[in-house]
Amino acid sequence: MTLRVAQLQDAVNSRDTENAELKNQIDDLQYELMKVRSRNDKLENHLAEAIEKLKSYHQSGASVSAAPTPGAAPHSAAASAKLEDIAAELEEQRELANNRLAELDRLHRQHRDTLKEVEKLKMDIRQLPESVIVETTEYKCLQSQFSVLYNESMQMKTALDETRLQLQNAKNLHMRQIEMMESEELARQKALRAEMIQLEDVLGQLRKEYEMLRIEFEQNLAANEQTGPINREMRHLITSLQNHNQQLKGEVHRYKRKYKDSSQELNKLRKEMEETAGRGTGAEASEEKPLAVKKEEPDPEGEEAGGAGAAGAACAAGAAEGKAGASKDHARAKLQEQEQLIKELKQQLKKAVNEQKELKLLLDMYKGVSKEQRDKVQLMAAERKARQELEDHRQKAKMAQESKRERRLADEDALRKIKQLEEQKYELQKQLSCARPSADPLHAFSRPFAGSQEEEALLNEMEVTGQAFEDMQEQNSRLIQQLREKDDANFKLMSERIKANSLHKLLREEKQLLQEQVLTRDQQIESMGLVARRLEEKERLLQATLSAVEKELLLRQQAMEMHKRKAIESAQSAADLKLHLEKYHAQMKEAQQVVAEKTSALEAEAYKTKRLHEELAILRRKAERMKKMEQAGSSMDEVLLEEIREYKETLTCPSCKVKRKDAVLTKCFHVFCWDCLRTRYETRQRKCPKCNAAFGANDYHRLYLST
Repeated sequence: MTLRVAQLQDAVNSRDTENAELKNQIDDLQYELMKVRSRNDKLENHLAEAIEKLKSYHQSGASVSAAPTPGAAPHSAAASAKLEDIAAELEEQRELANNRLAELDRLHRQHRDTLKEVEKLKMDIRQLPESVIVETTEYKCLQSQFSVLYNESMQMKTALDETRLQLQNAKNLHMRQIEMMESEELARQKALRAEMIQLEDVLGQLRKEYEMLRIEFEQNLAANEQTGPINREMRHLITSLQNHNQQLKGEVHRYKRKYKDSSQELNKLRKEMEETAGRGTGAEASEEKPLAVKKEEPDPEGEEAGGAGAAGAACAAGAAEGKAGASKDHARAKLQEQEQLIKELKQQLKKAVNEQKELKLLLDMYKGVSKEQRDKVQLMAAERKARQELEDHRQKAKMAQESKRERRLADEDALRKIKQLEEQKYELQKQLSCARPSADPLHAFSRPFAGSQEEEALLNEMEVTGQAFEDMQEQNSRLIQQLREKDDANFKLMSERIKANSLHKLLREEKQLLQEQVLTRDQQIESMGLVARRLEEKERLLQATLSAVEKELLLRQQAMEMHKRKAIESAQSAADLKLHLEKYHAQMKEAQQVVAEKTSALEAEAYKTKRLHEELAILRRKAERMKKMEQAGSSMDEVLLEEIREYKETLTCPSCKVKRKDAVLTKCFHVFCWDCLRTRYETRQRKCPKCNAAFGANDYHRLYLST
């Protein structure tokens, strides 16, 4: 129905637009008609004036007929030619006016027909027949929607019956599930009670074992406290040994200086012996020189340590190398000490980080732990502390062992150097005894004898220091043995403690597992209770929805019955209205015919009146013009000059106002001069100066006016 109405509305709109276009055309034609009529009036005026002039000429010609002049004939011929031109132009204008009038009549008839059709369409839109409404797509869509909704209502009714059956079955199933859940809950409660009793027994056993382990830990802690003084004594002993070693090193340096002095004296003695040997026989000198040369080339390792009775130059070089070796040993010892210090600092940092972690863990544990568990944590912390102290003691013992080992190696190096020095001393003594001169025996034996006494004193001191060093080594070995025994005891205690800790950890894990099982059982019971409550809530919701659905069904049944009654009543009223509609349609058709006749008659009368008004205006203008012509009389030349000026203006170009019209635009048929159109085309102003219609190169042509 709405589609049909829209189509009719579109048709009405199109007819309205056509009507408006026709009105515009009528207005244009009327304007053209007015122009033609005004021009016709002008031509008629010109014609009347020409006739008057002709009459006056005739009168003047009659008056001067007695004396004709030679110039009168050409003047009358020109006037008659002009009069013929004006008459021809008048005929053309009359023909054009008749054509325009016929066109106006035709447009007027079309306008009346369109008005009739518009009125008819408006009436059709106001009162549409039932057949049109039934055939519309909207009506068909509504009909299909009604059928779909009716089918859906039937499906919902069947679904409601099915849901009722399902609800009843769900109720029965829910009751059975509740009974089963109650029986399962009772069985699980019994099993949980038995398991709780068993767990309490296990907990009692674990507490007893924990007490035993605590007592054992206290005993181990007391034993570790007893070993503290022994460790302190060991530290004091180690420090004393270190001091003694420092003293021995100082004595070794002092002995080196003494060796240097003795080597210098030995060089002096050699020089004196060479001088005495030069005074002796050549053979003895030749034998003693290579010996002296050989004595000046001792072993470099012996020269580093320095020994009593070595050669002078060789001993000096050995002393220098010994200093270099001592400085290298000193630098190496410093590097080792720095590395040891760095290791100790790293260990301390690691200990501090571990202690921080342990303290943080203890703090977190203290926050949410009971008193018994706090006591356990304190015991564990004390145990960890004791274990850490034991590790510290082990590290210190290892460091002491390493320092002892280094000292032993240093002492062994010193003993080896002493032995080398003794061997060099023995060789030097042999060389001195062999190279003793025969000329001056008193002078020769006086100095070596004094040197041998100093060497014996040095040897005695070295024997004393060696004996003390051996005693110190024996004492160190005893202390090391004691430390090893203590380490073994500590290792045994630690192994026992580790076993106890592992056992305690296993028991604690078992306890945690049992607690987790108890918690899971509790959670299962709670979840089952929640499920039961949810099922009860769901049952209540289903009952509520069922009651609501039943109420809604009753309401829908009542509404359906009411709609059925309304449908019957509406069908009866529709039949009555259909009869009334047919009667109204007949009346409407009669009224439409009457209206069409009246509108056509009215349009005809309006057209006639309009034409009469136009003729009246034309006649009035003619009368006024005739009056003016009568009043003007002698001013006919001025009127003609004005008309000539108007004609010239119409023939001049409206664009430049100078040149004559000699070109026309084929798009709009406006006339201009050729130069203006050419310049506008070349300057790309390609639009008509009057109507702005676009034109191209082939849209303007020459216009030739014939005279």
